[in-house]
Amino acid sequence: MTSTDPLAGEGEIGRLLIGTSGYSYEDWIGSLYPPGTTKRRFLRLYAAEFPLVELNFSYYTQPAPETLARMAQETPQSFLFAVKAHRSLTHEINNDLSGVVTTFKNGIAPLVEAGRLAAVLFQFPYSFHYTPPARMHLERLCESFAGLPLAVEFRNDEWQRDSVYAGLRARSAAYVNVDEPALPRLPRPTELVTSSLGYVRFHGRNRGNWWHGDNVTRYDYLYDRRELTDWLPAIERMLTQAKLVLAIFNNHSRGQAVHNARDLRALLSAPA
Repeated sequence: MTSTDPLAGEGEIGRLLIGTSGYSYEDWIGSLYPPGTTKRRFLRLYAAEFPLVELNFSYYTQPAPETLARMAQETPQSFLFAVKAHRSLTHEINNDLSGVVTTFKNGIAPLVEAGRLAAVLFQFPYSFHYTPPARMHLERLCESFAGLPLAVEFRNDEWQRDSVYAGLRARSAAYVNVDEPALPRLPRPTELVTSSLGYVRFHGRNRGNWWHGDNVTRYDYLYDRRELTDWLPAIERMLTQAKLVLAIFNNHSRGQAVHNARDLRALLSAPA
């Protein structure tokens, strides 16, 4: 029987996949895509080098099943997708949770059925505070997506507490560890593993633009070799606790995510 679980069949040491958040950036022409490349060829060329992508268009637009089915067909069978949850699930929360959950799950169904879904990423905003309504919403989300690989990212440090970690473990949801500027109230660096999936997102350390920048300038940062080397022991420890560890670079401006993903891959001798 062929398993549809991308985490299945791993040994004691987990598998590491390195990729980027998004791939369809025209300013990556020259860094990853040859001059003259059309956007229709971006995904195939991306998948020729990286084994994983984190889709972020799904935050802005509910993913259509035919779109994700086509993306799966354009990439190798071993290529995996992490899919960011739609904003109606994390940022613009309303009472019709069941409706938006159904729409989103229908959209990602082709990846689930093909065993190509690495994670559903719930990235909550800074304004998602540790309150009873927020905790209840998170619990409902985990229940609604039970059985799928889930990952939860918080943007403030109120959620960094043992009771939250225990709750994620009980619901088989991964805590997303982040690298970002050392600013007050932002989450502190961690190497937590709360499910069979480990997750690290590299946002860059652009202190000056974090609060005032947009979705491009906030993540405009190029890690140097020392900064990435400092992460190696933590990633290696995570690999002893998780079946699969995802390392995602979100510093996409000007192809910096591509450069740093390659740097980390070389430092860890991770597979291409």
